Amino acid sequence: MDNKIEKKHYSTFEEIKQINSDGQEFWFARDLQAVLDYSSWDKFKHVIRKAVMACKNSKQISDNHFSQAGKMVGLGSGSQRKIQDYALSRYACYLIVQNGDSSKPVIANGQTYFAIQTRRQELVGDQSFQKLSEDKKRTFLRNELKEHNKQLVAAAQQAGVETHLDFAIFQNHGYKGLYGGIDAILKRNWFVIL
Repeated sequence: MDNKIEKKHYSTFEEIKQINSDGQEFWFARDLQAVLDYSSWDKFKHVIRKAVMACKNSKQISDNHFSQAGKMVGLGSGSQRKIQDYALSRYACYLIVQNGDSSKPVIANGQTYFAIQTRRQELVGDQSFQKLSEDKKRTFLRNELKEHNKQLVAAAQQAGVETHLDFAIFQNHGYKGLYGGIDAILKRNWFVIL
């Protein structure tokens, strides 16, 4: 695999973020497709459709989160053509990850990432949590992370991961996809400071 494709494949979620002229963040679906290890746009569009339906079912205006966007791409002949894309909100990205193929390590870890980020946001407004000492906050968050990891193990087993080595490889590929190619061994130290 050449370096350009490899670098794009291991881009992190935050690295592919765009900022529009109004200062709002968004993500292009085709960029997210590569990060989430979908090789086919048609298969990824199926996940997008499921996410749009989930958005509508939660009484959200889907056009606010999944905006049609065309993108010009170069062809081998030197000409260009317009391809379909979407400008996605953070919420849309969350829904896509939640509706993705959890047998893919990056999707399973992405689901855990969004669950943890959502919980952190909830805890910011939780006054009883805010009254805890920093050590107790870290302990609380570690225990929640432990529970999320148990759910990840269950999802991995359902996807056919059987041995401890298989699970380590499964989890490490997810870390690489989420954290710009960084292995879980290097990432482990970051979790200690939760």
